[in-house]
Amino acid sequence: MATRIGILIVEDDEASQSALRQVLDSEGWHVRIVPLLSDALAELSTGGWSLVIVNIAMTGLDGAVYLTLKELALAPAVEEGKVRARVLFLVPESHAAGTVPSLEKVRLPYVLKPFQFNDFLEKVSDLLMETDSLADPIRRVRHDATASERKREEQRKGHESDIRQGHRDTGMFAKREEYSMTEEELADYERTEKLEAEQRKTKKPPFHR
Repeated sequence: MATRIGILIVEDDEASQSALRQVLDSEGWHVRIVPLLSDALAELSTGGWSLVIVNIAMTGLDGAVYLTLKELALAPAVEEGKVRARVLFLVPESHAAGTVPSLEKVRLPYVLKPFQFNDFLEKVSDLLMETDSLADPIRRVRHDATASERKREEQRKGHESDIRQGHRDTGMFAKREEYSMTEEELADYERTEKLEAEQRKTKKPPFHR
């Protein structure tokens, strides 16, 4: 298993950059943001990246960066001992109609913007597990956390199903009122995650409330 998870983000929208960095940094991963498409391939060639997250609005469907990332995404994650970075395309809703069918036709991983916190992290964790960069799926860690966290997870899933039926804005995540975790719940979740990380290190029994 890799000792470091490096995530390269190719994104020119400052709001999205900030949101992505905040979410991924919170998992303890190394994050680098490249706002210029012209710098993307050079940065990718340096190696050390477990995952590349790229805004499809920047690359289009026929540019050199897109074609390179498409080839990378379709290649085996691990082959003859060589580990290749995985690729996740971000698709703004305004580009979905003209982009999603092409991505699905060749089975490229993507997420629509805006998207929910857990949806995004679960997709990221699935891709990282393909390269053995991550030992456990994030969804399993969270589901096993506490009874209260499982309850909140169920509420979030139900809420996410509801909002998919209606209009959503073009920000990185769904609007704040559509995000079911309050600041207090998020703080409680982060405390739980920290405590469990410490317990795993010391191999103590799980903490029960």
